[in-house]
Amino acid sequence: MQSAKSIISKIFNMLEIRKTSTGLLLLGVVFIGSLVPAAAQDNSPYSRYGIGTLSPSTNILNRGMGSLSAAYRDPLTINFNNPASYSSFISYAEQKAKKSFQSRVVLDAGLNFGSRTLRESNNPEKFSSSDGYFSYIQVGIPLKHNWGMSFGIRPVSRIYYKMSRREYLNGIDSAFTEFNGDGGAFLPTIGTGFAIKNFSVGANIGYMFGRKDFSTKRTLFNDTVSYKSANYETKASFGGLFYSAGIQYKANLTKAVSLTLGVYGNMEQKINASQDIIRETFTHDATTGNRTLDSVDYEKNLKGKIIYPSQVGTGFVVEKLPSTKEAGWLLGVDFIQTKWTKYRFYNATDAVKNNWEVRIGGQFRPAAKRNYFSNVSYRVGVFTGPDYIYVDSKELKQTGFTFGLGLPLANYNRQAAGQATIINLALEYIKRGNNSNYVKENLFRVSVGLNLSDIWFQKRKYVD
Repeated sequence: MQSAKSIISKIFNMLEIRKTSTGLLLLGVVFIGSLVPAAAQDNSPYSRYGIGTLSPSTNILNRGMGSLSAAYRDPLTINFNNPASYSSFISYAEQKAKKSFQSRVVLDAGLNFGSRTLRESNNPEKFSSSDGYFSYIQVGIPLKHNWGMSFGIRPVSRIYYKMSRREYLNGIDSAFTEFNGDGGAFLPTIGTGFAIKNFSVGANIGYMFGRKDFSTKRTLFNDTVSYKSANYETKASFGGLFYSAGIQYKANLTKAVSLTLGVYGNMEQKINASQDIIRETFTHDATTGNRTLDSVDYEKNLKGKIIYPSQVGTGFVVEKLPSTKEAGWLLGVDFIQTKWTKYRFYNATDAVKNNWEVRIGGQFRPAAKRNYFSNVSYRVGVFTGPDYIYVDSKELKQTGFTFGLGLPLANYNRQAAGQATIINLALEYIKRGNNSNYVKENLFRVSVGLNLSDIWFQKRKYVD
């Protein structure tokens, strides 16, 4: 197995905002932009199937709690899994006479750094790869009290594998085969959520796009006969509208403890695709690389559809907020189901199956004191369930353990006293497969999130 570089860069143009907020948000954009072009050296053979290896679907705060998200809501965090949570963004009292208001705008961005280890069953040898890649960037804006919106982009899946096999063939001598895959899917979205009393509802609309590039290169070796190398390659690009929605209901169990119920999901989506099928012979030169000799078959721009399956997630969160005298805590459970047997690529099925996942997570916040660590949030979680990949009728079990921290940073800017900055860290250890599968994967991932917020639309008074 080998590795290759993959560069992903996205540029967001933002409306003109007040000066102090601009500096804060641009700091976050520069932080993400400087690290996004990290070398993606991940290598997973299972990314060959379906839409690829699924990227984390939640923000980094939630990942520290086992990716708990169905019923989670926080005014300083963007839970893009359930858009009903957008209604929790903070909007301060409106000044009706002047028809203006103040709001706390949130910028949430994240990066992942992972190390993956592959092992064959009953084989002590292993292969390790590492990577660093963009996780998401989201902006949350309160529109009015109990009404907010969010927009941003995140990866949905990643495809990268590079493997080779050497074998001996009767009458030919030997053959060398190289299997390569590259691509993935991304989802920019914009959504809104509003609340009426304790009930919240929201929806996202986005455009899922991406590509899949699979190739198999085969070279035959013989002492007396010269064979041409062959390349069997399929390239596909796709893009289409994507919709999702969610609801949440919050009730107070006591004066200090609340219960929130949540449901989110998406219907089955049909996405337009274009495909090129290439069958060719080539020669390889160490200086110039591969050179095509003859295109045996080349079908270009074949139109088709990709069917992305429906998904539903449901869960609850019980929470007690911290005070100056008592600590706060949060405990929640999610259950997610996805109908992957409905997945189609140009009407063809794949080695995928319906799957489910249980996520359990919690958070502890000490009583608010003046020392730093009393203001840190401590998180832990676990998730388990079968992966959606189902190769040779063998279930691919997946279990993960997570730990997270919310680290607030002090604000020394007297001209922007409303600014708040939190660094969220998540550590994840994920086991994929066991001895009944051909390949077992162990993934250790460190995720870093930069959460920035500031008060916008605040009118200042100048005194002579």
